[in-house]
Amino acid sequence: MASKLLTRRDVAHCGILRPCDIVLSLAALVFFLPLMLIIAVAILLTGGPGPIFFAHRRIGYGGKYYNCLKFRSMARDADERLRHLLETSPEARLEWELNQKLRNDPRITPIGQFLRKTSLDELPQFWNVLVGDMSLVGPRPIIDAERRRYGRYFESYLQVKPGITGLWQISGRNDVSYRRRVAMDVAFARSLTPALYFKILFLTVPAVLLARGSS
Repeated sequence: MASKLLTRRDVAHCGILRPCDIVLSLAALVFFLPLMLIIAVAILLTGGPGPIFFAHRRIGYGGKYYNCLKFRSMARDADERLRHLLETSPEARLEWELNQKLRNDPRITPIGQFLRKTSLDELPQFWNVLVGDMSLVGPRPIIDAERRRYGRYFESYLQVKPGITGLWQISGRNDVSYRRRVAMDVAFARSLTPALYFKILFLTVPAVLLARGSS
């Protein structure tokens, strides 16, 4: 049964969804190029010293690592700021352990706050989609430290490409617990079809415009 599901999923993804990823991500890169240039200048002028882009190693399809691209939204000394906060604030440490995120993150620059709230920081990931590291739709890409959060469901995560958007994004993002996020990733991996792919893309637009769960 598992092999039949895998075959169906691979056919759906490679036969139909991969060409969609290529065409739509290329169109998005062209369409958003002027905006991306403006964001790059804004980061250089207001984001403090550092690169325009941030590349973070994530776990991709089949366990292959890749560099997930974003516009830089953090200060150059982000790691030191996070370490200090977690060492001095039990509340922040608990929040980080539960969700791997902080609502009041001291690492984020003022321009970074805007980019994250509007999801504009993720525009460079269209390049990840174009070259095949990611899909437009899939689980959020995770780092090594998050593998344990998936437990026996980690194999489900590996069966599809990480996505720019997915069930987590259209369901509230930061308002969703990590445990619920894992359940969504597993459900997506087990039921991926072209219909689900396009449904999530369609629902992403209002979710982004309303900044749902992005605080």
